[in-house]
Amino acid sequence: MNTLDAIKQRRSIRRFKNELVSEEVIKNIIEHARFSPSWKNTQVTRYYILEDKNKIKQIASNATLGFTYNIDTLENANQVAVLTAIKGRSGVERDGSYSTDKDASWLMFDVGVASQSFCLSAYELGVGTVIMGYFSAEKVKEILGIADNEEVVVLIPFGYALENPESPKRKTVDELLKFIK
Repeated sequence: MNTLDAIKQRRSIRRFKNELVSEEVIKNIIEHARFSPSWKNTQVTRYYILEDKNKIKQIASNATLGFTYNIDTLENANQVAVLTAIKGRSGVERDGSYSTDKDASWLMFDVGVASQSFCLSAYELGVGTVIMGYFSAEKVKEILGIADNEEVVVLIPFGYALENPESPKRKTVDELLKFIK
């Protein structure tokens, strides 16, 4: 499979087989994702692989802000990647000042790029994923006991797909592209 095929063919998977992805496969996914670019190569993204079904259910029940789509997806997942970022590094100079007017929000970009790399690598290895942003980061952090110097940015339930959804309608290139000359 080439990169363009992976970008076009990967889908968000929300229903998974009752089978764990092995630690070896997960390590391979992270091996690939760790090459994602980041602000000044700070490499702030951290990966927590959650396999405790009770904690997954706690997140589904208490941290999804009532968004039933995410509740159902989490309750169906055996494994969830919780991606965090080390605070105070992305978009921040050594003296603590912000490098741009985006302030500390640059870490969202860094983890976003790492999330896409995680999902494309997983797809290449036969693992389905869905990126979730609709949740309470503070509640997830509390449930999992994640350190204060890290910010929970995204949840990625993953596993072997129980579905093969069609591609959603995509906007045309002309709707998305503008040339400024």
